[in-house]
Amino acid sequence: MEFKSIVTKLYFMLIHADGQVNEKEIFLGKQLMEAEKIIENDFHRQMESLKRKDSDTLFAECIVELKTLTRSQQIRSIAWSCVVANADGFMDKTEWQLIYQIYHKELKLPLDEIFLVQKQLNQLIRAKTLHAKDVQAAA
Repeated sequence: MEFKSIVTKLYFMLIHADGQVNEKEIFLGKQLMEAEKIIENDFHRQMESLKRKDSDTLFAECIVELKTLTRSQQIRSIAWSCVVANADGFMDKTEWQLIYQIYHKELKLPLDEIFLVQKQLNQLIRAKTLHAKDVQAAA
């Protein structure tokens, strides 16, 4: 399974974990697409198809697919999940439980490495956001 598809599936699961999809999560979806070079139409098509699956099936499929990735891709996927979960400045308990279940119980990944990549992703997002604001101000 392809990394882009798996990270999109994780994104979908996470933004729906707490039952409330907000604008900041949507914004981070756009950042995810840009950073990982995911074609927008493909992303939205996959998001629509995921709505038809129940959460248990989706979770089981995602775990199987994550296990096909390299360790660094697994860590990056979980780091993106952490970035998205913190989008509104608060990680909901259900979001944390989902992330914990995946990284700790299923993949047995070290949290410190996930945090390091999460920090890098946050810096990338901030840099792109600042650059976009500078471009708008110059126009």
